[in-house]
Amino acid sequence: MNLNLQDKTALVWGSSQGIGKAMAKSFIDEGVTTCLCSRNEESLKLTAQEIKTNHWITADLSKPNQGKQSIFDAKDKLEKDIDILIINTGGPEKNNFLDVTIEQWQKDYQNLWLSSVEALQAVLPSMKKNNWGRIIFITSIAAKEPLSGLTTSNGLRAGISGLVKSISNEFSQFGITINTICPGYTNTDRLKALNLSGETVKNLVPTGRLGRPEEIGNLATFLASDLASYINAQSIAADGGSLKGHY
Repeated sequence: MNLNLQDKTALVWGSSQGIGKAMAKSFIDEGVTTCLCSRNEESLKLTAQEIKTNHWITADLSKPNQGKQSIFDAKDKLEKDIDILIINTGGPEKNNFLDVTIEQWQKDYQNLWLSSVEALQAVLPSMKKNNWGRIIFITSIAAKEPLSGLTTSNGLRAGISGLVKSISNEFSQFGITINTICPGYTNTDRLKALNLSGETVKNLVPTGRLGRPEEIGNLATFLASDLASYINAQSIAADGGSLKGHY
C-alpha cells in the first residue's frame, strides 16, 4: 500500500536500536526522509548505514534542553521542517515507590516528560504554519495498566496521555494529529534482559508470543499517513491482548 509519504520528513528519537530503529526503517521504506536520533554516536552510524539514511543526530534526552536542540539539529540536517516527530525515550529503571529517590524522579521526569515538552514547543510552530504534522509518542502499556516495580514509568507515562489530549485540542484544526502508541511485551534488548520463558510469555500475552519491533514501526507509519488523518488524541495499545482493563 502506498501511504503517500514520499515528500515528508521525520525525526525518530531512540532510533539506533529496537522499536525506534524499526520505526525509522518503516518510514524510510515508505520514502520518508528520516533523521535518526540517539545518544550513542557509534550505534547511530551503524544503524544509519544498515537502514540507508544519511541523516542522524545525537541527543541525550536526560539532560535539559536536549529535546528542543534535537529539533533544531534535525532541521539543519534535513534542510526542511520536520513533518513527523516520533517521541521515543528510554524506559526508566525498575523501582518501588519507597525506594525511588527524588533525584531519580527528577531524572525520569526530564527524560520522559520535559524532553518531550521541549521538543513540542520547538516543532509545533512550523507544523502549524505548514498546516500539517504528525506527532507520535511511544510509551508503554504501563500508561494504561501499572506494571509491578515500574513506579516512575507508570506515573509519568500515564500523564503523557493527558498531555496528548490537551495539546490535540489546540492543534487539531491545523492538520496536526498527536497520538500515543503503547507497546506491550516486544522483542527488544530491554525485554530480553528480563529472560522471560516461553510459558511466561503465553501467560502474559494472549497471542502467545512477543511483539515484533516492525509491528510497532508499521503502526507508527500508518498513523503518520493521511489514511489515519481522523485518528487523533488516542492511546493505542499494540500488545497482543495483554491489557486486561477496559479503556
